[in-house]
Amino acid sequence: MIEIRDVRKSYGDATVVQGVNLTLPRGGVTAIIGPNGAGKSTLLTMIGRLLPMTSGQILVDGMDVTHAASNALARRLSILRQDNHIAARLTVRDLVAFGRYPHSHGRLTREDGVHVARALEFLGLTHLANRFLDELSGGQRQRAHVAMVVCQDTDYILLDEPLNNLDMKHAVGMMQLMRRMADDLGKTIVVVLHDINFASCYADHIVAMRDGRVIRKGAPAAIMTADAMRAIYDIDMHIEEIGGDRIGVFYRQPARD
Repeated sequence: MIEIRDVRKSYGDATVVQGVNLTLPRGGVTAIIGPNGAGKSTLLTMIGRLLPMTSGQILVDGMDVTHAASNALARRLSILRQDNHIAARLTVRDLVAFGRYPHSHGRLTREDGVHVARALEFLGLTHLANRFLDELSGGQRQRAHVAMVVCQDTDYILLDEPLNNLDMKHAVGMMQLMRRMADDLGKTIVVVLHDINFASCYADHIVAMRDGRVIRKGAPAAIMTADAMRAIYDIDMHIEEIGGDRIGVFYRQPARD
């Protein structure tokens, strides 16, 4: 499990994550939701040690992320940020192979090749393996980056808004992929999402943040209520139950005086 103990992040006088205490369970899919500026991506990035915390402690299965050896942490936890700046003249296969660096340090073995092929197949990218990244659509590039993370073969996978650049069909496919990674591969998925209905339908646990704090946490049924949505997003939302899932309807807001 991931233990977050009184974690804070400040930039000068501005505090963007304010004393978060949270335990993220091992296994399944945990979605972190909330409005813009809530601190979701900042918290996720600190868990992945891509951003130092101002104070506090984060433990992954008892391993302190601040003091852990980089290679040891990279074998346990992988993260995909929103902003991926990797040279466009890489092929998809080359990008995915980067996921094996913590294991082979750039000297790919036959076992690494098996992991690369498996990740390409899992993301439906085998037929694009020799294409350059700048020859792909935005959605295809996003899937290639996720394949790189899958190829790293860690117990914990952190994904920051992985539905960016995806149309509805591929967004559904990405959420289904997360469920498969959790259910079939035994991975622990922690994902930042803006679409609350995807969180409701695919996540086992939801953490809601606002103004740098965790204000709600629990199963989707406990979070997907009109009162909770008003507290999180400050809008009135109608909640419907469809096929056993709770769906928020918020596209038509009543006029206010």
